[in-house]
Amino acid sequence: MGRFAALQAVLRARIETADDVLFAEPLNRHLSPLGWHLAHCVYVECYWLREVLAGDDRITRPLSADAWPEFAPKAGRGARLPARDRLLAWAEALQAENGRLLAAALGGPGRLLADDYLLHFLIGHHVQHLETIDTARVHAVLARPEGYVTPHPLFPCSPEPDLRSVAAGTYRVGADAGSFAFDNEGPARQAMLQSFAIAGKPVSNAEYLAFMTEGGYGRSALWSTAGRQWLQETGAHAPAWWKRGRDGEWHGATATGPCPLAPDAPVTGVSFHEAEAFARWADCRLPREAEWETAARAGLLEESGQVWEWCADLFHPYPGFAAYPYDGYSRPWFDGRHHVLRGGSLLSAPEVTRPSFRNFYTADIRHIPAGFRLAR
Repeated sequence: MGRFAALQAVLRARIETADDVLFAEPLNRHLSPLGWHLAHCVYVECYWLREVLAGDDRITRPLSADAWPEFAPKAGRGARLPARDRLLAWAEALQAENGRLLAAALGGPGRLLADDYLLHFLIGHHVQHLETIDTARVHAVLARPEGYVTPHPLFPCSPEPDLRSVAAGTYRVGADAGSFAFDNEGPARQAMLQSFAIAGKPVSNAEYLAFMTEGGYGRSALWSTAGRQWLQETGAHAPAWWKRGRDGEWHGATATGPCPLAPDAPVTGVSFHEAEAFARWADCRLPREAEWETAARAGLLEESGQVWEWCADLFHPYPGFAAYPYDGYSRPWFDGRHHVLRGGSLLSAPEVTRPSFRNFYTADIRHIPAGFRLAR
């Protein structure tokens, strides 16, 4: 319960310190106003602890149109937020009561409460929203007028991936028995894999700059049909987490300000299309998610957890998948459009960096802290 209470406090603190624009206005079509995340997280607590467990929808029913994603389009979320002080006071009071309700309910009858499932589910939910909040804070820095001068310019370096081999065989993938997992992580299964090799580290900033300087964005043969269309529509020519400073050099950003791009650090802010094109340029491919997880469990992946890593697979249900605790967490995204990402980022909490955790986004998404590693 201590972890849950701490996350509730961190959520409020992020909103309390956000600037007025970030609190109430979306930075782009992919990101919500930060105030909405707090309202949504409080709503989710109330939904499970009050409406589902106790049959009391007095709080959730009038809030669902504003706080439930399917009913609240991102573009309109800021306009319906209350004043910040009022939102924070409302959230603090309800979160304190929700904490007491959760503590009293744990250990009760039913699958939702067994093995503290609901506690872990709410923690997992909240940390994902905190990562999105911190992602928005980085983009707020990137959106500032140009003026930064980097003390360490970035220079290109041709990729030389340290490929680690894995023999053909049958390997276990999926959620570990007895531990919390989201529904799409199971059931655990045996995956039959051909031999493969996977890079020990994700592709670096310096390696990605080499792809750019050698014309990677302009070589149509490297891009899929969908990737070429995406390039034409967006005009993308560099990672979304890179920006040119006043000196004309590329730099990055954290939630607190601009920063140099470390040459050996994983490139951040690339779409699946960009990752796929780079892999072709490097005469490699992206790893399949079962390969990624197998290598992670074998201790072969260095710097895992630095960036979310695109995998080749579309997000799909494992054989025997059963939606839980509600149908909408995973099932709507088995749509043939979402790709899997693995590993977690520097903005991720430990609760989502386990080897079996599956993140998922469409191939065009690049506002998240996503990178990739190579395989053959």
